[in-house]
Amino acid sequence: MGLMARGGRLPRTVWLLLAARAINRLGAFSLAFLTVLISTDFGASVATAGLVSAAFGLATIPSRLVGGRLADRLGRRRTIVLGLVGCAAAQLGIAAARSLAAVAVCAVLLGLVFELYEPPSQAMIADCVGPSDRVRAYSLLNAALAVGGMGAGLIASGLGRWDLRWLFVADALSCLACALIIRIALPGDPPRRRAPSGLRAPGGAAGGTPWRDRTLLLLLAYGTVSALVYLQVVLALPLSLARRGMRPADAGVLFTASALTIVAAQPLLRLRRLSALSAPGALALGYVLLAAGLAGYAAAHTLTALLVATVVWSLGDLVILGRSYALVADLAPPGGTGRYLAVYGTSWGVAAVAAPVVGTQVLEHAGPAALWSGLAAVCLALAAGQVPVARVLAAREGRTGGLPALQGV
Repeated sequence: MGLMARGGRLPRTVWLLLAARAINRLGAFSLAFLTVLISTDFGASVATAGLVSAAFGLATIPSRLVGGRLADRLGRRRTIVLGLVGCAAAQLGIAAARSLAAVAVCAVLLGLVFELYEPPSQAMIADCVGPSDRVRAYSLLNAALAVGGMGAGLIASGLGRWDLRWLFVADALSCLACALIIRIALPGDPPRRRAPSGLRAPGGAAGGTPWRDRTLLLLLAYGTVSALVYLQVVLALPLSLARRGMRPADAGVLFTASALTIVAAQPLLRLRRLSALSAPGALALGYVLLAAGLAGYAAAHTLTALLVATVVWSLGDLVILGRSYALVADLAPPGGTGRYLAVYGTSWGVAAVAAPVVGTQVLEHAGPAALWSGLAAVCLALAAGQVPVARVLAAREGRTGGLPALQGV
């Protein structure tokens, strides 16, 4: 492919995509205020507001799957632009809504287009870089989103004091800005090529169908548990601080520290010892670091201790995200990268539905220490679970003659 990076340097297309997604992330703060808007502007109960938010979350699951299929059939750039414009339209609808029913409809519509651009964005990165650079590219995407997220908090703080509806307007504008950059600056989609009839992908994926690929389904199971752990941190940390007599707003400081760690620690990914690890080995290391950080949350009672624990689990997050998406991209057959990444990405939709229930119940009945200790134990189980993953990947490598992600990068 003409866009492919050589000599370890990432191509211009990847950097433009990272910049566009960072701009989009600057506006990605409105959903946190959806329930507040429903409660304050329309007088709905917290339970009703929660149901609307849950409906949005459920809608994101088919959205990601459709995004993966469109990425492989319609094209990467077209799908990204379609998803971003759809998000902008739905968010403007929420901002302009004058009834609870209208907000609910727009929220569901937003969910149906919300994840369309994720699979093609991730697939475009896989298309543009070689297997040896995918870990770094996906880690930089995570860092770009983290940088955008830090700015998003500041924007939300200012606009939220004026009128919550303007948060959705600003989010819509960031989507349109991102879509414009993608449409103008990124290269167009190449003509779609049909895979040969009867092609059978390795690992049981007949015709490249991801749902029949047993290796991908194993990774999806682990990814769903991992996403559940991550979302517990996001959702339960403010509640946990309040239960310990600390200020819930300090969670913002911790999240900022996490984002800064992910950005500042990017050079660590190029260390020889870390890059030489196989994908399962690196993932196991990441989960051990994640477990150590969450165990630190269980024991910490000061902001300083919480900051140290945050840095530790953020280093684990840095290792895990880049490796996991690179591994899934390497599993995909020709022309199926978008669909494979989309199926793997449904882990976040499932986790988003379960996380609020699990976290609040454990906090209510067992307390913060039990929550963080339990999550640390889950991470250690995920680390141990990389042993069977390594065996499955080794068997697959033997059938296909090589799997780039199995070796070190």
